[in-house]
Amino acid sequence: MTIELERPKMRFRDTQIEMAHGAGGKASRRLVEGLIAPHFANPVLAEFADAARLPYGDGSLATTADGFVVKPLQFPGGSIGDLAVNGTLNDLAVSGAKPLALMATFILEAGLDVAVLERELAAMANAAQRIGVPIVGGDTKVVEHGMADGMYVSTFGVGSIDPRVRLDPASVRPGDRVLLSGPIGDHGITILLARGELDLEADLQSDTRCVWPFVSAAIERCAAGIRWMRDPTRGGVATALNELVRGQSYGVALSEDAIPVHDAVRGACELLGLDVLHIANEGQFLAVVSEDVADDALAAIRAVPGGEGAVCIGEIREKPPGQVVGVSGYGGMRAIDMLVGDPLPRIC
Repeated sequence: MTIELERPKMRFRDTQIEMAHGAGGKASRRLVEGLIAPHFANPVLAEFADAARLPYGDGSLATTADGFVVKPLQFPGGSIGDLAVNGTLNDLAVSGAKPLALMATFILEAGLDVAVLERELAAMANAAQRIGVPIVGGDTKVVEHGMADGMYVSTFGVGSIDPRVRLDPASVRPGDRVLLSGPIGDHGITILLARGELDLEADLQSDTRCVWPFVSAAIERCAAGIRWMRDPTRGGVATALNELVRGQSYGVALSEDAIPVHDAVRGACELLGLDVLHIANEGQFLAVVSEDVADDALAAIRAVPGGEGAVCIGEIREKPPGQVVGVSGYGGMRAIDMLVGDPLPRIC
């Protein structure tokens, strides 16, 4: 039997906000858990999930909010517009919720070219239409020139939680399998290269997309065996899995050779001294499923166009509890911690 331990309390002792507080790693966690959340303490917020679960009638709704401040506004494979839609839909999807509607708020900088705004509005509309989700409202504000990097987008999404799914870190058991929907690191490295600050060239595109079609397929095939899901955005796979095991009596062992990474991403990370497990993704998701449904879940995801790269990358183990470790093909083992610092600012 797996026992959920008391979740360690984080304290916020910093005297000012730094860029690292928005990078999705330890500093972000300290800010949210140690400073922001205590002011709004309630049982729903205490779950620290990608979406809040709210009872509604005989079922439950999932709600989520997000902000997007990516620089540059457009990059290979996407832009701030479709990123805002996909990122919000993905937080609903990995909560086991079918997206129902979105709202969007725009912070526009005076002097922004209207053609740029129209391009991003079209990108948002197209991304939402691909999944059949309407954008039903929002707000618009304009700030002085030089105050918003062109535009920022804030979103709110609502979805209907599939009653067949019960996602809870406490339900995870030793022997469960860790699944990944495809190659990691594409988004973070694409954004880095798009800024033109490094003398590197690579044929890369952001992986921004909505993961609901893959999640939905897995739910239809084996809902009862899905224990937990998360989209590894800021902080990457390492941070998402460390959040899973924190305060639990189990740990995660990753087979590092099984983790799909494009050669260009791996090369850039090696050159820059970055761990690809800390690099952000915007179109992949992680799932922990029971051992007996792992093959079925993979088959369901792979059957959806774009999901052919789904793989099993590890398993849940009793030891070491509360930790994520990577196991190499030669049997070597290393500890994998949450992201520390801010290696790639302004990626989403």
